[in-house]
Amino acid sequence: MLENLAARVNADAHLVRRGRTVNTTFLIAIDEADHLVRVAEGRIVEIKPGPFITPNYSFAFRASRDSWDKLWSPQPIPGFTDIFALVKKKLLRIEGDLHPLMTHLLYFKGVLGAAGKAAS
Repeated sequence: MLENLAARVNADAHLVRRGRTVNTTFLIAIDEADHLVRVAEGRIVEIKPGPFITPNYSFAFRASRDSWDKLWSPQPIPGFTDIFALVKKKLLRIEGDLHPLMTHLLYFKGVLGAAGKAAS
């Protein structure tokens, strides 16, 4: 699912410019599969699949594969169009230090949107 995420994000000049001050690592959990995504100056420089003993990340997105599939579908159904819609339905958990996420919310929504394009 995340195989082409770095290429898609890094090829989007607008998204990279939007995230030019983002330097963090975050986690995307799909069922029990964890992936650490390291971002430097708006570019994804590494996606490292787990499992991890003690992963170091700022914040995490945790959801089932079914929830991610619905979010990342080409035409998401109502209730599956945004990460906060999934949070409201209790299908996605966001945990950790939310400051970097909320400070650069549009950037991270763009990154997750790029994951959806990669899943299509």
